[in-house]
Amino acid sequence: MNQIVVIFRKEKAGCFALFPELPGDDGGVLCTGYAGQHCAADYDRCIAHSDPAVPDDYKNLYQELLRRGYVLSVRRRATPEMHERRLRLAAERLCRSSHGRLQGART
Repeated sequence: MNQIVVIFRKEKAGCFALFPELPGDDGGVLCTGYAGQHCAADYDRCIAHSDPAVPDDYKNLYQELLRRGYVLSVRRRATPEMHERRLRLAAERLCRSSHGRLQGART
């Protein structure tokens, strides 16, 4: 199974995980908090308004993600290549979605 890159951050409300290679809505990154709430997030804004989390901060969220089947590669920050992969995946999804709608319109 492929590893999923994750960046753990913390704020007053607790820790959250950013997945810089996984697209959310509108090209943003996928984000999750404790108890499995997934949402789209703006990577730069999340980084600007939170602090890096250390293993003791995110251990519960890390364990929850492992229980859900994630194979994780923890990183401190995203690279330009990670953002490029996310944008490429988002574009591919959009193409598949548009193609499916066009096929349905023809029948």
